[in-house]
Amino acid sequence: MVDVLILGTGIAGLTTAIAAREAGLSVMVLTKTDRAEETNTNYAQGGIIASAPDDDPSLLENDILEAGCQVNFRDMVSRFAREAPQTVQEFLADHVGVVFSRDEEGNWDYTEEAAHSRRRILHFEDHTGDAIEHALIAHAEKIGITLRTSCTAIDLITTDHHSTDPQQRYRDPEVLGVYALDNGSGRVETLFARSVVLATGGLGNLYQFTTNPACATGDGIAMAARAGADIINAEFVQFHPTALFHKDIKRFLISESLRGEGAKLLGPDGKPFMERYTPQAELAPRDVVTRAIYEEMSRQGCEYLLLDIANHYRGNDPIERRFSRIYETCRRGGIDITREPIPIVPAAHYFCGGIRVDAAGRSSLKGLYAVGEVACTGLHGANRLASTSMLEGLYSALKTAAHLAGSSTENGESDAAYADRCAAIPDWKIPAGAETFEPTLIYQDWKYIKLTMWNHAGIVRTRKGLARAQADLNYHAHRITSFYREAVPTRDIIELRNAVETARIIVAQAIHREASVGCHFRTD
Repeated sequence: MVDVLILGTGIAGLTTAIAAREAGLSVMVLTKTDRAEETNTNYAQGGIIASAPDDDPSLLENDILEAGCQVNFRDMVSRFAREAPQTVQEFLADHVGVVFSRDEEGNWDYTEEAAHSRRRILHFEDHTGDAIEHALIAHAEKIGITLRTSCTAIDLITTDHHSTDPQQRYRDPEVLGVYALDNGSGRVETLFARSVVLATGGLGNLYQFTTNPACATGDGIAMAARAGADIINAEFVQFHPTALFHKDIKRFLISESLRGEGAKLLGPDGKPFMERYTPQAELAPRDVVTRAIYEEMSRQGCEYLLLDIANHYRGNDPIERRFSRIYETCRRGGIDITREPIPIVPAAHYFCGGIRVDAAGRSSLKGLYAVGEVACTGLHGANRLASTSMLEGLYSALKTAAHLAGSSTENGESDAAYADRCAAIPDWKIPAGAETFEPTLIYQDWKYIKLTMWNHAGIVRTRKGLARAQADLNYHAHRITSFYREAVPTRDIIELRNAVETARIIVAQAIHREASVGCHFRTD
């Protein structure tokens, strides 16, 4: 047993782990991937909001509310705008040692992104995420945090669902830990913890096109929902306007910071079109730009559009250095971004909803916390402002770790009483005659989920389309659940089960919200 068990190794999970460990708590971190750095954080390009000399909390607050269509949780937005930006220097730069790009005079190089009223985004060239990820992993290992890779959480252990003690039915539900699969051995372990923190990231792989790595399958949402936690704002799935369209290179984001540095969106005829849709043109909020691209593709009957940085760049560093990751990736695909436009298409990018939590990361279930993309603090409202996600992961993690450290000293319960509740939890049992299913069967179900979500619960939605998606997903959920119950547990089948359950949650909440707002857009 540990004090804190954390699922996920992105900025939110690792920051929680580091801050909790340095406060004296015992910590274990799990990831289902083979490498701890395989996270959404690691692939982030643009940057992270930080304190800037000419900025003001009221300006940032207003930008977040405008991007979120004023349905944000205002208390959270105000607190975030006042307190969060300085944590970048205090924790990431000064404490963990993250290096950010600087200008010729040695000052931090702030960049601009869409819908921001100030240049307040710190970056390390165009691979800020991996600079942050690797610094956090190094620091976590230095202070002795256990990082277990290739370990897939199956379910949260709760007193009401799993305890053999009938008295627990009459008490408030409590999360005691997780059942977790060792991917290599196939053994399912029972892991207990005083507090479980979900930092499992997003769900982009529920859609046909996504910028997320393959591990983003909505696991935390599904596990929390099965345990009885509140899930809110699930209809708000943000699509990034510009993912690379290439037959051999998948899941690659073309950062919004290119448009912040002057890049223009062009039709197949080479002509700009964004000013026909919005006065903000390329610097409009993501949902506006995404829908404009979607409509332009439909109008012109093309599979992709173009993003031109070569002829419109207004930065100081050469393009190949300022956007080195994009430059190198595109060159591998035969595209020279210093000379020609980049083929782009919108893709599922960020989940603005999630597990409802308070300012300390507490969910509606005792013992369960959530931080980062899997959580919903209300900060983003109906649409996330660019570069708020990394800062929210950092800020919320620090708040959650501080609460965990404080509550551990205030909790008067004896270890014996907690141990008694854990003793009533049985180990996981694999059913007799469990089968190992062909990967092609799992692939087929995945493909159906992705197409259903892309076509009916994607960038543009209708009542009839959502109803069709709900009926189809309900049928597939029934099949997949039966499939899961008969299967030897593997990472693939666990992810498939979580994906279809999370997809159903998104569709149900999208049906409930009849009016268009933010990244939930209904043509009817």
